[in-house]
Amino acid sequence: MTKPCLAVGSLGGTITMTSGAGGRGVTPSLTVADLLAAVPALADSVELETRTLAAAPGASLGFTDVFAALDWARAAVDNGAVGAVLVQGTDTLEETSYLLELHWDREQPLVLTGAMRSPRQAGADGPANILAASAVATAPSSRGLGVLVTINDEVHSATRIRKADTTALDAFTSAPFGPLARIVEGKVTYANRPGRWAALPRPTTGQVPRVALLEASLGDDGTLLRMAYDAGYDGVVISAFGAGHVSADVAEVVSAAVERGPVLLASRTGRGSVLTHTYGFAGSEEDLLSRGVISAGWLDGRKARILLWSLLAAGSTPARIREVVTVRGGRPGGPDQN
Repeated sequence: MTKPCLAVGSLGGTITMTSGAGGRGVTPSLTVADLLAAVPALADSVELETRTLAAAPGASLGFTDVFAALDWARAAVDNGAVGAVLVQGTDTLEETSYLLELHWDREQPLVLTGAMRSPRQAGADGPANILAASAVATAPSSRGLGVLVTINDEVHSATRIRKADTTALDAFTSAPFGPLARIVEGKVTYANRPGRWAALPRPTTGQVPRVALLEASLGDDGTLLRMAYDAGYDGVVISAFGAGHVSADVAEVVSAAVERGPVLLASRTGRGSVLTHTYGFAGSEEDLLSRGVISAGWLDGRKARILLWSLLAAGSTPARIREVVTVRGGRPGGPDQN
């Protein structure tokens, strides 16, 4: 019986890190071949196509790295791979996975994973995460679900996943709706299957947009928001207090900011939706929406920034930006949600 082909690529991250000379902290050094040597049983069930795309910590990845990985994964599945696994650092996993999800237009799954512990630490989780991600990528039930993140034997939607702890093995959450599936004894069991949005157009403009992510904080007077637009930023996402609130001073700056580019409103809590008409004070969600901000709905600030960047990079009109952000942010269950 012919074994299915699985593509495995690496961008680096903790899962690839080893100690430097003199007991210094770990840095990326392992290749894909090194990683797969720790899971020899994988080759018994699949034919492996591998590529070391980069050797960078998650914090140093950029949009160019992500689109290079997108092109690699597309080529791999177009050449016959049943799915692709992409290994990277967990620091930016919630952002890179969502960027890939926005532009992934294949039925085959693209599954991201990483590790919270380096290979030299006791209880290193990298090999188990690679095996679990491979099970997800080759499972027929994963087809049509887009970009997934597998870590700690859970499967998460790229749209929902968020890193919520600095070091714990269960650092990732998809609150409030939860993970999509669990992996037990190598079997993937889905109990939560959101709908899938159509892929956005690949960025074609030569200009790389600059989108600021600003978090509301006690005593904020709007200076940073004003500085962002004065510096020529193309858009801003405000990660606001609670259900979408900022100070009255910031609200006044928002009125000027929306005249210069899109301003998205998300919640800094990372859980729950921005409201629309519950509060009416200056700086409330109702007030900000009346000033022209765009609600990011259920999207947190990091996801909202990635979505706005992608729309700007594709040359979307202001009306198109408002439409896409409003619809996607308002339907965390996907396009099939009522």
